[in-house]
Amino acid sequence: MTSENLASYGRIDPMLSAIEALVRCESPSEDIEACRNVVALASDIATRVLGTPAQIKEIEGRPVFWWGAQEPQVLILAHLDTVWPIGSYLPLWDISGDVVRGPGVFDMKAGFVQALFALKGIEGSVALIATTDEEIGSFSSRELIKDLSSKAQAVLVVESSLDGKVKTGRKGTSMYQIHVHGLASHAGLEPEKGVNATVEMAHIVLKLAALEDSKLGTTVVPTLMHSGNSANTIPDLATLEIDARSFSHDELLRIDAAVKALTPTLAGARIEVTGGLNRPPLQPASTKALYERAEKVAAELGMAPLGCAEVGGASDGNFAAAAGAQVLDGLGAVGGGAHAPSEWLSLKSIEERSNFMHAFIKDLLK
Repeated sequence: MTSENLASYGRIDPMLSAIEALVRCESPSEDIEACRNVVALASDIATRVLGTPAQIKEIEGRPVFWWGAQEPQVLILAHLDTVWPIGSYLPLWDISGDVVRGPGVFDMKAGFVQALFALKGIEGSVALIATTDEEIGSFSSRELIKDLSSKAQAVLVVESSLDGKVKTGRKGTSMYQIHVHGLASHAGLEPEKGVNATVEMAHIVLKLAALEDSKLGTTVVPTLMHSGNSANTIPDLATLEIDARSFSHDELLRIDAAVKALTPTLAGARIEVTGGLNRPPLQPASTKALYERAEKVAAELGMAPLGCAEVGGASDGNFAAAAGAQVLDGLGAVGGGAHAPSEWLSLKSIEERSNFMHAFIKDLLK
């Protein structure tokens, strides 16, 4: 895209340049050095945009971007880590018409930049916090998020939108790891002397499927699974990751009890379960007031109604709501394909969403 094309979008040129820099600075959650690099870059960008650098804090061994008040009245939550291993999303940066592609461009580096530019000219008790472990459960940053949220009057989460809609409800999540211990033997000569961990895990997968409740939106999804050491050996170890979600906290407790009570079907097999509840549900009661206020601000700006949705994905907004805060989520990028090879950002939406954020923050600080 030429500079002439970009000029037609007003201040989109510096915003797009900031997004591109952050996307090109790949930052998978598990790579601490990569996360440190992206936070340092984000602080440099903040200096250029806002005139002052962010603090870079180490929380439980992980870098955190912190710009603004120490106990903010309005807390803006973001994350700079992505699900993409370095080099796994190619091309790293591409623009075609309104579509911008790159790893984490939608989830959620564009949202971070939109929030950063929205803070230009804002005076008052506000902070933008960007963590680096959101995609892997926020185990290091969750206490910080809950502490700040418990003292804030409003928590704005600049996670990506759903077709432009903000998010007024999210499922709670649980994460489990199951290890099945069996007994190895020769698959051809003496299969009867082994205890097949793969077969035992197959029984477990069927038991997990039976725990789902579609009427309540409860899902129990087997994800990563590994088993065995060679093609001619009875597997003595199998491992499985489980992603469980529900809009109901009681449902999460039911699933938790059932997973932890799993017993072997095969004689001689042993089951080991780790993990548990991760994020509590984000209930619409925690978002109603801010959503109504956001729609009022959007109308004053002459925007079309934002719209809202309840979604299966979780975020740090779940922790904020659990701490008692009023929350509004999904205020970030317009686009799609989060966590997918089709991830994309709408170029023409960037400035409008940032301008809306600026007006919304000012309204909240009145």
